[in-house]
Amino acid sequence: MPAFVHPALLAGMALVGIPVLIHLINMLRHRRVQWAAMEFLLQSQKKNRTWIMMKQLLLLLLRMLAVATVVLIVARPMLQNRFGEFFGGSQTHHIMLLDDSFSMSDRSNGGSAFDDGARVVRQLGTKLSRNRQLQKFTLVRFSRCGAVAGKPAEADLQSEPVDTDFPTRLGKVLDADDFTVSQTAAGPIPAIENIEQLLGDPGSENRIVYILTDFRRRQWDEAEDLQAKLAKLDEADVEIRLINCTNSISPNLAITSLAPVEGIRAAGVPLQMEVAVKNFGTAPARNVSVLLQEDGKARPAVMISEVAPGEEFSKRFSVRFSTPGNHRVTAALEGDAIAADNKRFFSIDLPPVVTALLIDGDPQQEDARRLNMVLSSGGTVRTGIQPRIESPVFLGLNPLDNYQAIFLLNVDRLDRLAIEALEKYIAAGGGVGVFLGPRSRGKFITDECYREGKGFFPVPLAAPEELLVDRLQKVADIEVADHPIFRYLSGQRNNYLSEINVQQYFAVADDWRPSPESNVSVIANLRNGAPLALENKFGKGRVLTFLTTAAPAWNNWSRGNPSFPVVILEMQTFLAQRQTEDVSRQVGQPLELRLDQTVYGPRINFSKPNEADSPTAPVDAVADDQGMLESSLVDTDLSGMYSAKLALSAGGTETRHYAFNVDAEEGDTAALDGPKLATRLRGIDYQYEQASDFVFDENELAGYDLSEALLYLLIIMLVGEQILAYSAGYHPPSIVGRRAKGGVR
Repeated sequence: MPAFVHPALLAGMALVGIPVLIHLINMLRHRRVQWAAMEFLLQSQKKNRTWIMMKQLLLLLLRMLAVATVVLIVARPMLQNRFGEFFGGSQTHHIMLLDDSFSMSDRSNGGSAFDDGARVVRQLGTKLSRNRQLQKFTLVRFSRCGAVAGKPAEADLQSEPVDTDFPTRLGKVLDADDFTVSQTAAGPIPAIENIEQLLGDPGSENRIVYILTDFRRRQWDEAEDLQAKLAKLDEADVEIRLINCTNSISPNLAITSLAPVEGIRAAGVPLQMEVAVKNFGTAPARNVSVLLQEDGKARPAVMISEVAPGEEFSKRFSVRFSTPGNHRVTAALEGDAIAADNKRFFSIDLPPVVTALLIDGDPQQEDARRLNMVLSSGGTVRTGIQPRIESPVFLGLNPLDNYQAIFLLNVDRLDRLAIEALEKYIAAGGGVGVFLGPRSRGKFITDECYREGKGFFPVPLAAPEELLVDRLQKVADIEVADHPIFRYLSGQRNNYLSEINVQQYFAVADDWRPSPESNVSVIANLRNGAPLALENKFGKGRVLTFLTTAAPAWNNWSRGNPSFPVVILEMQTFLAQRQTEDVSRQVGQPLELRLDQTVYGPRINFSKPNEADSPTAPVDAVADDQGMLESSLVDTDLSGMYSAKLALSAGGTETRHYAFNVDAEEGDTAALDGPKLATRLRGIDYQYEQASDFVFDENELAGYDLSEALLYLLIIMLVGEQILAYSAGYHPPSIVGRRAKGGVR
């Protein structure tokens, strides 16, 4: 039996009686009059009465059917069973794209937004099962749409036939333990793109795409790619239904970063870290407490007095790990509307010491000894640095990758192998500090190390010059720029820099001027305007150059001036920073490993945060063309600490730890409502509704609409009615016709 889109309009069937009523009224209007000539006609009519009555009854029936057909057309009957195929109908495919990014865990309305979306899915499945139309059902979560490289799209239900048992099968999916909000920031674009990948060519089926999400501003506001994807669906005659699973903007705080700042990273040395908290709400957040753990043990919390709406506030704290190896730091906020962004993890491997290589060109090694006194880990204050003093020949004969920083001190010359080794080290991310001196030769440095701007040295050099004593103005010899190595000295009154006297320095060539696109910057000048210290980038690394000595030969800086050890330690930190650059790993990204085949075996055991006691099955890495082993873990959908236990070729194992964190920006609860969404999706045909108000009307189920066929039938009936009415009526011949037959005189 057909269903009706507008069943209430079937009350109009009462109008079917109007033709009968009109006929009866017309009969009441007739008055019997005796007329002799008519008696003759009545006798003639009796002979054809039966045929005339049949025509009149058929005419009345046609008029009644025409009225009934008009009522049916307005009520829109839908043929929803398999017989609809005989009328040209096709099956309908309901495609549910359910947002399970962690912003959908918002519980500001009691239940989570994800729960509201799942309720809509369950309700729709139940309603569809009550209808006998040919239907299919697909359910896909955003996080399972193949957005991660190497992870294929996976549907919870794919092209599932809808029958009377469908609610039971759907319920098993929705009630499963793993059917919950993910910790990813998956968006709608991969889900829309994968409709064709998962389902193929639609053929003759009708498709309705339901997008159940929270319409967060970061994904839907000014999202040209998303608008283009929806427009493409619209052009393909796909019905689009947008269902909003949240009603309001919730206050939410998120930890956006947790990482070390500048400093030596070694066991037993205090390490400065910084935690940042962002307020995604519309009101200030006051007295925010950030709970901290070091290797699972609680430590004093960090207190933030206030975080303004839409602002991010950072605060530093110090940690200290006495033993080398891997260590973990965790920061957490108290509970709010969205829990996933309230935690942040950091993993760091601390060596016993970090190494610095001091290359001194003077056999007396005066410059190297001065730096060694500052950098050495001995004494009452532990620096965590282990310097090594060598001559220039060491550079070309030994590997340099193990050194976090290299200092060239008063070097006269370097052979070609040493220069190539240095430039390879810097280009790969290493840091080099240079102090010139009496043994340094400007022409050699210009020709071999500067090489017209192609070498690692920043500037071409002229001859050494003296800085004349200024007895009148009493201006400090050194003026420093805003640079990390001077951060404790610049901008202070009566600072120790004013006590430095420079007698001699290397002048820069007269024709050298840094171009606007140059990677060379002057970070300190002498009082005569000449450059004294410069920074330049070379490949991925950096070089800091002082055009004077570290030893007292050309200045008094290292003779008890407190600024000297401060700047040298900051130089070590700054130069080593690139090699210890932190990698930010995000939930959902694959954990990729590339190992030296001569050091490690192919067997790798990965462990995820929820599998500390039962690690995942071991995997075997694959060797590439360069003899390196490659392996990856793509299932990284949880935040926390991951580990990889590596088999060493020489025996034993090595364990590496990796911290994965959520994309904190997904915690931005600002969303678009219906009117704002309409302005973004102008020109796209779609339906919009709130999940809390969603009630699926079974009469809206797509099927074969009989209205068009009934319209054609109505036209045929009206034409037939006119023909029959003409046939049943009396039509005397025209005067012209009678004259032609000689009947009129």
